[in-house]
Amino acid sequence: MSNIKVMIVDDHDMVRVGLRTYISMEPGLEVVGEASNGQEAFDKLSGELSQGLPDVILMDLTMPVLDGIGATKLIYGKYPQIRIIMLTSFLEEAKVLEAVESGAISYMLKTISSEQLIHAIQSAYRGMPVMNSEVSMALTRGVRQRNAMPEEEGLTSREKEVLLLIAEGKSNKDISEELFISIKTVKTHVSNLLMKCELDDRTQLAIFAHRKGWV
Repeated sequence: MSNIKVMIVDDHDMVRVGLRTYISMEPGLEVVGEASNGQEAFDKLSGELSQGLPDVILMDLTMPVLDGIGATKLIYGKYPQIRIIMLTSFLEEAKVLEAVESGAISYMLKTISSEQLIHAIQSAYRGMPVMNSEVSMALTRGVRQRNAMPEEEGLTSREKEVLLLIAEGKSNKDISEELFISIKTVKTHVSNLLMKCELDDRTQLAIFAHRKGWV
């Protein structure tokens, strides 16, 4: 069986060196190319790597010239057979959703272990997405926000999240833990929601959200 060919795209030299070291130590994997930004990656796929395309690309999110989202759209559009794993330090709901919609098979944080990275590469090669619970929750929240009705436009993104969780019957403590914010911050969002929606309590907020069809 031939090796799984991997390309590393990241604007930090030391990150590429570290990833290349991890991957090279794993039997069955080999690094066939590197790039410091999305445009360079696309150009190499069209040029020096055209006769031996990678099976999997590890793609950074924030890079100069062309970022990970833009590069994923470009590469996936021309080479849909290449599996792209977004590997980043950022866990933003909108970015996770955008990455997946752009064609990334997985979204991983750079805090993962080398074993988890290897597993993600092997899984991507087989066409299987891998995301930890934090990323899955962020993706779910991103979908909630995307599906929000136009009437919600007066609310901030965080207020929308809090409102939808209230409608699901979550307590302030539950919301605090799921959104990784303090209970005090949750209470502030609830107060703002009551004021903007012109309601008296969280029960009315839940009913309001259900009647609007947002849940």
